[in-house]
Amino acid sequence: MPRVFKPVDISQEEKELMKDYFDRHTPFIFCDDSVKKGEKLKVKVILGNEYKHPDDYDHYISTLQLWNRETLMAQVVYTPGAFGNQPTHVEVDFYVAANVSMNLTAMAVCTKHGLWQSEEKYVKVIQD
Repeated sequence: MPRVFKPVDISQEEKELMKDYFDRHTPFIFCDDSVKKGEKLKVKVILGNEYKHPDDYDHYISTLQLWNRETLMAQVVYTPGAFGNQPTHVEVDFYVAANVSMNLTAMAVCTKHGLWQSEEKYVKVIQD
């Protein structure tokens, strides 16, 4: 099993020293905190906050995934050069229908630095 990187695995001092490294690889989830049962929920996943990730032939983000606990909800796969060989904040909007409350997690795969995991985002499903 590959090692999964999370920003919480590193001490605060190390985070400051390696801020760009962690920022450019860590996925962040943005969505509403609640949704009505059966309605589509827009979930935006953005890689990085301040620092852009490279888009080189041997160093790029190959996959972004959205998980609800242990269930893969959606994923997008990129090829090198998909962003014009320019550093970028990789982002994608996923739309998922919610029938039960969810604990969402995003995963990103960097071809050079491995698998990275977001913090968990709880979404409450409101019954009609």
